[in-house]
Amino acid sequence: MTSSDSTLPRTAVRAGITDPVESARAELKAALAAIEIKGNVPRRLEKASQRGIAKARVFADRNPAGAIAAAVGIAAVAGGLVWAIARAVAR
Repeated sequence: MTSSDSTLPRTAVRAGITDPVESARAELKAALAAIEIKGNVPRRLEKASQRGIAKARVFADRNPAGAIAAAVGIAAVAGGLVWAIARAVAR
């Protein structure tokens, strides 16, 4: 492995491979890595939630009143959904 390999993403095939067997192995390895990254939904959800939490914290630090208003709004929407579902089930 060369030092330029460390800058490539796991899903990329490095240029300059002349051996067809080595090229096929590199392409297979990259394809499997791409499938694993794309198909690992729990990991993707975890990363997305971590990004959302970080954005919410930055927003709350910059605008505390807006964060409180957003939290109240989200709670009102969630309460409304629960009420609507409970009412629909009760009928």
